[in-house]
Parts: sequence; structure tokens; C-alpha cells
Amino acid sequence: MNAVAHEPPGAPAAEAVMARAGTENFAVASRLLPRREREQLLAVYGFARLVDELGDAHPGDRLGALDWLEGELDAAFAGRASHPVMARLERTLATHPLPREPFVRLIEANRVDQRTSRYETWEELRRYCSLSADPVGELVLEAFDLADPERIALSNSICTALQLAEHCQDVAEDLAAGRVYLPAEDLQRFGATVDDLHAQHASPELRAVVAFEVERARGLLLDGRPLVAQLRGRARLAVAGYLAGGLAALEAIERANHDVLAGAPQADRAARARHLLRTLLAARR
Repeated sequence: MNAVAHEPPGAPAAEAVMARAGTENFAVASRLLPRREREQLLAVYGFARLVDELGDAHPGDRLGALDWLEGELDAAFAGRASHPVMARLERTLATHPLPREPFVRLIEANRVDQRTSRYETWEELRRYCSLSADPVGELVLEAFDLADPERIALSNSICTALQLAEHCQDVAEDLAAGRVYLPAEDLQRFGATVDDLHAQHASPELRAVVAFEVERARGLLLDGRPLVAQLRGRARLAVAGYLAGGLAALEAIERANHDVLAGAPQADRAARARHLLRTLLAARR
């Protein structure tokens, strides 16, 4: 891959990238965390968000913009990044080295988005999530010096579930971008079609699909929940917050009767706090 030397016109500013943190299902970096850990998590989040912005909303050549970002990633590892988001990551890498490969997978996920807009099976979608979601959890574990194969596998379940919950919430937004992340086999199973996604409200068939995906995501979250019990202190708080945010998001979808076309159902802070408390208590037991 030949790095693109100059920042592509229209690349989002750091402020716009980081402003999205408040819209996530989970607290990106809890204010209860010490400054050092909080800054590391925000640096990882900023990169992941910048990748998505270039892959989803860049007005020009998105593949070229992603090539530029991979060049910026190499520059950050070398201590000479130029974009403010990447300079922030560079400062984190200088004090706490992280592996390059998970960052590259996040870029590759957005390259996949440029050529793939439909997923026939759950296994196809899960492979996509291994690029688009799982690397973030791996980087979080690396930031706390806790990454090992068992923990990464548990983290992957949580991260894939969070991605699936977001796909359910954002069905209408994704469709507007020309993408459908509900597997075709699941639409067919419940008698729904892509045409159902164009309505103002979800049909009974589409609600059944979303309900199925919600239960699939909840199962993945519960599969990954033992990770919280394996962690201690700040790392436990951070990962418990992610898992709790996912559970609260799924609850919000259910509260909307699985109608994700009328607007993306969002969990409130009280729901996330309630699930966080439950998650932490379960880990202690």
C-alpha cells in the first residue's frame, strides 16, 4: 500500500470526530477513570471514529482517504503524525505502545464497506464485525496490559454484540447510506424483505427480525460477561461500562417494540447506570 502524502480535502476535524463520543451506547472513557487511562481510551476511540467518518461520510475518494489514514497510522507509530486525532494517538503510543494490527483491521473494515453493502448470512456479518468492532476491545485490553487469547475471545463477543446492537438501532440510517446489515437469511426466515426497510414504521415481519437480532446480541453479551469478573479495578469498570451500555441499548430497542424505522432507540443514562451496577455486582459474585 502506497501512503497518501497529503490529508484529503474534507477530512473531519478532531473536534467533530470526538463530539461523537457522547452519542455512543456506552461511555467511551468513564470520568471515573484516572486521566492516563481515560486519555488512552479516548485516543483509541478517536482513531476508530476517524476511520468510520472517512469510510462513511468523506465527500471524495474514500478508499484514497483510508489509504491516507493508514499512512498517518504509520506516521503516528514513527512519531510524526499530522492530523490532530492521530497526533493524540501518537502521544499515547509514545507512553504506552499498542499493536498496529488491530488499527489496520479497523481501516480494512471501512474498505470492505466500500465494496460490500449486503450480508447474506450471520457468519458473513460476524466476520465483518471481526474487522469493524472486535479490534477496539482488543486495544482496550492492550491499553490496560491485560490482553491474552482468552480475554480477547470474551472481548470479541462483547464487541460483536455492541456492533450488532448498533446495526439494529441504525437500520434506517444505514439504508440511507445504501447498506443493510441485517443478514438476508434472517430477513427471509421471518418473511421480511429489504423493501420493508423503506417504510416509516417497521412491519411485524421486520420487528421479528430485529427481535431475533436483539436476542442474538444479548446472548453474545452474556457470553462475554465473564471477562468483567476476570478484571479488576479500572479495567473492570471500563469493560463493565461497555457491556452495560450494550444491554441498555437492547432494552431500548425492546421498549420501542422493535420499531427501529421511526427513529434509532436510545438508552438513557439511568438505564446504563442500572445495567452497570448489575454487571459489577454480578462480577463480584
